[in-house]
Amino acid sequence: MVPQAYLRVFQPLRAFSNDERAHWERYVVEGGHIQRAHPRYRQHLVAGRLGLLAPTESEDADVRIVDGEYFISPWRTRIRILSSLLQLRESMAPEMADDLVPEAEAKRAARELARLKRRNPFAVPFMLQSAWHVPIRWFLMFADTERRIVEELENGWRTTYETTVGQARRRLDWALEVVHRADLEPLIGVLEEQSRWSAAFDRRSILELDYGLLSRLFTWNEMDDDHSALEVHDAIQALGAGEAARSADLYQVVVGRWAEIRSHESMN
Repeated sequence: MVPQAYLRVFQPLRAFSNDERAHWERYVVEGGHIQRAHPRYRQHLVAGRLGLLAPTESEDADVRIVDGEYFISPWRTRIRILSSLLQLRESMAPEMADDLVPEAEAKRAARELARLKRRNPFAVPFMLQSAWHVPIRWFLMFADTERRIVEELENGWRTTYETTVGQARRRLDWALEVVHRADLEPLIGVLEEQSRWSAAFDRRSILELDYGLLSRLFTWNEMDDDHSALEVHDAIQALGAGEAARSADLYQVVVGRWAEIRSHESMN
């Protein structure tokens, strides 16, 4: 299984539209999501190219209870698969992109995703996935004090961050303001895209960054020393203070750490 990081939103049940809230209320009453021991997958093949194994489930959700209130994270599997395909193609080296996600398949995925969003403008994925690394922009949504390292019986230690969507949006707005003033055009687009995604959810929602199986690629000391969110925020703060050289140095520390983790991809 490819190690992946996850960015998940758990939205308060009362924040959903009437129809969807009624659906998830029934879901909770009927027992909610029970994780299968062996998830079911469907194989998608493209002639002359690599295939894709995708989960078949689409109408389930992860459920949390916080202070007696239900929070729901719908899987919305089809939307997540289409979004992940497009992100995978964009993240790959050009010489590899066509072998993994051919241009024709990417266009078809984009058309279907646009069609789904036209039917329901609020049909956004509640979970974003990233193979082999955590995108640097995700760390802007969290504070270092929100980092947790937890021990799991099966997978050892695991790193997570947790905040509210409202807090995350304020941090993104601040970063966007600094980046706009510095006229760093390449960063503006990706941060605006992240901001639009987060704006689709209620501000009271829980936002979780989960390293998932990527945690296995760290030694304990590396995991303990990983303060990526703090270093990214310090880099933006230095940029806002006009300390461009210091900002670049701080940013490169984070980029170097995740480049080393991502190098496991080429070994596999």
